[in-house]
Amino acid sequence: MTNLDHGKFSRVTTVFHSLLALTVFTLFFTGYSIAFNAELWWLIELMGGNTGVLAVHRAAGFALIALTGFWVPYMLLSRTNGGGIGTLLPTKDDVEAFVQDVQFAFGRADERHPNARQFAGYKADEVPLLSYIGKGVAAIFTVELVFLMITGLLIWQKAWLISVYNTQSAAMAFVAFHGLLGIIMLMGVMFHTFEHGFHPAFYPVEMKAFLPKDQTPNFHGDPDDHESTGIERLRRKKSWRWVTNIVGVATVVGIVSVMLASVTYGGYPVSSELAFNEGSLLRTIGINTGFLVLFLGLTLSMYGNVLRSRYLKEKQQEEPRATAADGGEPSDD
Repeated sequence: MTNLDHGKFSRVTTVFHSLLALTVFTLFFTGYSIAFNAELWWLIELMGGNTGVLAVHRAAGFALIALTGFWVPYMLLSRTNGGGIGTLLPTKDDVEAFVQDVQFAFGRADERHPNARQFAGYKADEVPLLSYIGKGVAAIFTVELVFLMITGLLIWQKAWLISVYNTQSAAMAFVAFHGLLGIIMLMGVMFHTFEHGFHPAFYPVEMKAFLPKDQTPNFHGDPDDHESTGIERLRRKKSWRWVTNIVGVATVVGIVSVMLASVTYGGYPVSSELAFNEGSLLRTIGINTGFLVLFLGLTLSMYGNVLRSRYLKEKQQEEPRATAADGGEPSDD
């Protein structure tokens, strides 16, 4: 760890992030193995056929509802994240940061606004806990999840929908809207995986998403005055360049393939029928490439938790040695 990964999240937030990632990835793998069954037939077989896939998908959906039911009250009541839900709300500085970013893009500003900074190269007190971009991503993600949960529950009760609206078109519309939201989130998560796993300062894992801020060497509120940001200690791994190029191409191919497949299958965003057509070879390769990126994201999420465990264990082992070196008695803990 270096000061590059200054702390951002509380212990509860890091655990919630990992559980949410596991749940969302499970929903993607199950939901789109049904939607793109011709291309992702192997996922269906892996999970025991259509019945098994639907069971896992619904279980993951209820897990998402449970996580959300915990998270909303926690954010409303908690102050451990620097102000609870207040940290997610836009401020005047965020508006100014957006305006300055637009000016910066057109060469009419010399630098980006402090509220737009989120990557390495700055000290913890120079970077907000959450940039306006991060707040926007959180807001979009939240709205999508809420609508996905609502439409998912309504689709589960298709017979009730049809009886209320007295037409099958209502159920089809909710299915189409649920799929549209899922496609948008699917593409966003692919990009999120690439952005936060393959930035040269983070590769292969951005640790601040997994390590609580009170355990990082440099975090907001740290009383120690660090003389540098740690950027001078950054050394790009030899594998970074070719790995990031491969994953970058896979991300683009996956996003484009999923989007085109959604258009091809009966009209977009409202499908003309609930049954999907047969797949093509190129579409099969493209969609599976996208899901390879998703599997990579799930793997990196698990790897981040492994690194957190290793780091905390090493830190715990170093503390008794440091105490002994200072002339004190090493702890038995």
